[in-house]
Amino acid sequence: MVTQIAWHARLMNAARMLVLVMFAAACAVNANAQDTAATNDAPPSEDAIKQRNQELDALREQQKNSAELQQRLKDEIAAIGQDRAKLNQQLIDIAARVRTIESSIADTEGRIRPLDAREAQIRATLDSRRDEIAEVLAALQRAGRRAPPALLVTPEDSLKSLRTAMLLGAAVPELRTRATELASNLNELIALRKNISGEHDRLAADRDRLNEDQTRLAALVEERQKNQAAAERDIEAEKQRAAALSKQASGLQDLIGKMEQDLKSAAKAAATAELKGTPANINGKPDLREIQNQARLSPAIAFAAAKGLLPLPVNGTKIRNFGGPDGTGGQEKGISVATMPGAQVTSPCDGWVVYAGPFRSYGQLLILNAGGGYHVLIAGMDRISVNIGQFVLTGEPVATMGSQSQVASILAAPTSQPILYIEFRKDGTPIDPGPWWAAKEGEKVRG
Repeated sequence: MVTQIAWHARLMNAARMLVLVMFAAACAVNANAQDTAATNDAPPSEDAIKQRNQELDALREQQKNSAELQQRLKDEIAAIGQDRAKLNQQLIDIAARVRTIESSIADTEGRIRPLDAREAQIRATLDSRRDEIAEVLAALQRAGRRAPPALLVTPEDSLKSLRTAMLLGAAVPELRTRATELASNLNELIALRKNISGEHDRLAADRDRLNEDQTRLAALVEERQKNQAAAERDIEAEKQRAAALSKQASGLQDLIGKMEQDLKSAAKAAATAELKGTPANINGKPDLREIQNQARLSPAIAFAAAKGLLPLPVNGTKIRNFGGPDGTGGQEKGISVATMPGAQVTSPCDGWVVYAGPFRSYGQLLILNAGGGYHVLIAGMDRISVNIGQFVLTGEPVATMGSQSQVASILAAPTSQPILYIEFRKDGTPIDPGPWWAAKEGEKVRG
């Protein structure tokens, strides 16, 4: 039989546990709403107004420092702009860093999603049991205010006490089980909130780093294109001529042919690609030493020999593969990669730009002549940052993605993300790009 002291102690322990559970649940579920209500109801005090003015002053100072920093950055980049090797190295390194941060952000967002889902699930569970918990807690509080029944006054009292003890002996463990379950949920909720907060802190830090590196990269690209424009004085006329040729072309292969035959800068790039020939091999394998030469003006590795070495031009998830159904009864001639909005696009190989601009359903299209009869086509970007006739290195930034898909042929793909389309061609015929992609990060060729 449960003694008076043990019964009372168990009862009060259960009551205290449920009081703590209810208090914690109320804090966990309603803290944000209470904070918001308090903020909305209370008029701004003099201290609050003073604090806001201080924040505005700090913001103005931050903007001033940012402007000064950007000017120093431009001056620094202008100083290295005359050295092609240094400029290219900076471009490739910063673009690689941007893509690494993009990957980190995507990973963090992937970790946050299930945490948010679990938090919502626990909150819904606590909310659904709120009435039940309040009812049980009220009953325990009422019982706790009464003195425990006497056991040895009369036989009737003893029998009544025995029955009461038997009932409570069954009820208290059940209440304790419920309280333990709720406490477990709340402990998990607290841990989840801590994890989510930590992930958001990492996400904010990564985004700050990304903004800084994107600013530097934009300045580097501007300097590179300024140098390119100085070398090609008639670049604007070439762009207009390219636009006219794109309207006349019947298809991609016709576009490539017209550009490399009729447009001065593209024809020069194509002719250079043929004249350079095939880079030397060592014992049948590509000589990777030339990759370290950032001032090179021709491919370090023959495209045919670069199988298993090329990096994907963007971070993302493949959603369509070469040879798969294209949704219109035909087969895919390239691959499609779903990316994050604003993702950095880099060149997958060394090559000459023979087309850069809009083309029919492809949106913004970039075509590289990689030499040896190979062409690489990249479409779906929001902005292209290289010009026709320009030689680009593997890993060099060439474009950025927008906020949605720009390629009409893959608008029906099962994703709301922007999509990059990549196609390899050999002597005008689409080929499977799969064998060229590096399997691991360490195997990628970098300029």
